[in-house]
Amino acid sequence: MTYKQHYSRYFKEHPQSLHFAPHSHHYWPDVTRDAQLAYWDDSARGVDHKWDIVFGERVPAVQRYLAALLNHPHPEQFVFAGNTHELLYRVISSFAPDKPLKILSTDSEFHSFARQIRRLQERANVQFESAPTEPYETFEARWLDAIKQGSFDIIFTSQVFFNSGVVAPDPLTWLDEVPQQTQIIIDGYHGCGAIPTDLSTIADRVFYLAGGYKYLQAGEGCCFMAVPKGCQLRPEFTGWFADFANLAKPQQASVQYADDGMRFAGATMDFSAVYRLESVLEWWHRDGLSVETMHAYVQRLQQEFLAILDEVEHPHIHRGNLIVNDLAHHGHFLTFKLANATLVEQLAEQLSNCGIETDYRGERLRFGFAIYHDVADYQQLKNALSQN
Repeated sequence: MTYKQHYSRYFKEHPQSLHFAPHSHHYWPDVTRDAQLAYWDDSARGVDHKWDIVFGERVPAVQRYLAALLNHPHPEQFVFAGNTHELLYRVISSFAPDKPLKILSTDSEFHSFARQIRRLQERANVQFESAPTEPYETFEARWLDAIKQGSFDIIFTSQVFFNSGVVAPDPLTWLDEVPQQTQIIIDGYHGCGAIPTDLSTIADRVFYLAGGYKYLQAGEGCCFMAVPKGCQLRPEFTGWFADFANLAKPQQASVQYADDGMRFAGATMDFSAVYRLESVLEWWHRDGLSVETMHAYVQRLQQEFLAILDEVEHPHIHRGNLIVNDLAHHGHFLTFKLANATLVEQLAEQLSNCGIETDYRGERLRFGFAIYHDVADYQQLKNALSQN
């Protein structure tokens, strides 16, 4: 089976490329172009009243699709923003700036979070503890120990670590150790749409962050957060969407918030990205294309990829330099740790000259996999590696 026909417009623009960076910048399926035009048309028809369509039809549809995708029981708890960082900071802003704020996370979180934490630590009231993820074989036990050692206000962890592809410990293995007052945030950006995810038993306990840029294939501008039902946090960083239903009423002295996920909403954004995400999820639903199906397909691609590496015996890109070899607990990209950043950059450039697009961070070279690949594509990779 091949899914390439659904991405014909991107392939038309890149006919000679083998795109091994979908975990970074995923190709958009053709349905997203029609969705982009639909947003323009709805805006033209509705003008100021387009919000009736956006919030009355489009947003609820995407909420339902996401709830089904993640087995989340409360579609109304999904809130949207232009990026996940905006949503994350709304949670952080719910804590008083003049009181102690204690946060636990790892040393393998995405740059936005890592940068924000460094900045927050300039405040005297913020205490941050970071659990090293390596060695991965012992991380689950060390993570549990870290949780037990302190009473935290916020615990933040990825679902799949962006710098390795390793799947983080299942929250069910450590959630019982977390005090009820602690806010738990899971960054699902490198897992959502790739790793089968079931939030049904933890939906009322965790914030789940993700977005359309990577495996949801809808491009930038549509991120979301699933908010625990009954959450009463009052984000200081707020906007007019956060009490949209009461916008026409007199504004009271006390700032009010919606009783669902919208309490963490912000202000005006470009909803064309929401339309694009709806089109992708609608396509998956219409064709019965489940995350489980796509994950199994990608795992087969990864095995074929590794078999080619075994055959080529490249001096640097081989199994021995993989961050981990356990693909059963792995995301949709493979990470090779090489001798230094200069070598990685040189290899990435050499591959790019052969039409093979990868990406890298420091001394780590990453190969991502997507349903618009098929095994025959990897002959191009084999030829390129055989030349180096």
